[in-house]
Amino acid sequence: MNEDEGMGGSGGYEGRERRERGGRGGFGGGPGGFAPKPVKVGDEVEVKVEAVASKGDGIAKKDGFVIFIKGAKEGDSIKVRITEVKERFAIGEIMA
Repeated sequence: MNEDEGMGGSGGYEGRERRERGGRGGFGGGPGGFAPKPVKVGDEVEVKVEAVASKGDGIAKKDGFVIFIKGAKEGDSIKVRITEVKERFAIGEIMA
């Protein structure tokens, strides 16, 4: 048995699965995986609320990344603290 016929090595099912998972959609999308998100939990950012979602949360964006803010109204310019970061959006709370 030569090297190519042996067990193990790279490039098998596990390697292909990792490559396929890494390149799917998400913020920034495209080949090579996800772009870094512009916010992380604990960040404090100034935003302008652009709209209100159907459930009443304000919608703002930071570098194109959506942030939902409970209690915010369209047109508000506010400072928010990021409390959660998901694959496609973040959740923030209004800072007092």
